Amino acid sequence: MAKQKVAMLTAGGLAPCLSSAVGGLIERYTDIAPEIDMIAYRSGYQGVLLGDSIQITKDMREKAHVLHRYGGSPIGNSRVKLTNAADCAKRGLTKEGENPLRVAAERLAEDGVTILHTIGGDDTNTTAADLAAYLGANGYNLTVVGLPKTVDNDVVPIRQSLGAWTAAEVGARFFDHVSNEQSAAPRTLVIHEVMGRHCGWLTAATARAYINRTRNNEYVEGLMMNTELKNIDGLYLPETHFDLDSEAERLKEIMDKSGYVTLFVSEGACLDEIVADREAAGEEVKRDAFGHVKIDTINVGNWFQKHFAKLLKADRSMVQKSGYYARSAPANYEDLRLIQSMVDLAVESGLNKISGVTGHDEDQDGRLRVIEFPRIKGGKAFDLNTPWFHEVMDYMGQKFHPAN
Repeated sequence: MAKQKVAMLTAGGLAPCLSSAVGGLIERYTDIAPEIDMIAYRSGYQGVLLGDSIQITKDMREKAHVLHRYGGSPIGNSRVKLTNAADCAKRGLTKEGENPLRVAAERLAEDGVTILHTIGGDDTNTTAADLAAYLGANGYNLTVVGLPKTVDNDVVPIRQSLGAWTAAEVGARFFDHVSNEQSAAPRTLVIHEVMGRHCGWLTAATARAYINRTRNNEYVEGLMMNTELKNIDGLYLPETHFDLDSEAERLKEIMDKSGYVTLFVSEGACLDEIVADREAAGEEVKRDAFGHVKIDTINVGNWFQKHFAKLLKADRSMVQKSGYYARSAPANYEDLRLIQSMVDLAVESGLNKISGVTGHDEDQDGRLRVIEFPRIKGGKAFDLNTPWFHEVMDYMGQKFHPAN
């Protein structure tokens, strides 16, 4: 039997699971197959193309449990698409005319890798799918098993992505402090912008975690530190729609009564309204080759601040973003349990030469299994029929309408 060798990489943006997933893979292989050699490629697929790797030593194996305490990635991330030869060449990762898939495959073969674990979101794992297909078509003996990471929880058909629960909890903790800014000046508008360009799950889940965190607070009756100060008055997602004038009227009543208004906003919320507003003002909105708006040019939080501060007659307004704080946190208890179960399956699958992405398959009754690479896609919308979302909206007293 050919000698096994495991490699791992983390890629894409950060999420509160990368360090723990790396530590978990090291621990699991050490427990059940200690004879297997392990390496980690630095900075994701960039490390594969450049042949830049870290040998997992005996000392690293013994101390792998320490990685569960930290956020970030202990082996580094990057955003590299192996099917974009021009970009890889431009960045000096390959030479002009080279096929990055072939360069990656040859590097893995040269390094003797038989199992590759990719820890990342839909881009990372669709790239892993491209690599796995290339390896299979060209006779390379290598199994690729991905683990799904994204704070947006937007990977099809996976029920729960690694790190998303933690990001919601940490985002709520972040805003529990920021909400006290409402007491700094009369008629204050505070906007909490949360990550989620195409999916509102994280914004909704952060709101839920914040409500659960603050709903049983004890206050000193008669003072301004009270339930109203800690309330969320509006929640806006990419999947929902609202009328600006009627919503402003509702929020102004709250401002007039309490002296402050708090909004939770996804970074991709109300995109159509914002684009229409900018184009009506004569501004050209940048689009890609497919006609889609380049969302990174749209500053959603500032748009909400600009319009609602004026309509609510706010004396003070601010936008606070929890994204980098939340996504860099260490995994919480719920995510640690999820990571362990997915890691155990990923190792088992790697040793049994089953390629795919581990996750609870929504098309198979939520069963934890290795999902076939071709079925992995990004952009999963948040389901507005989710029961706890209705509980959040009812608690806030806000009505909502689907965007489509």
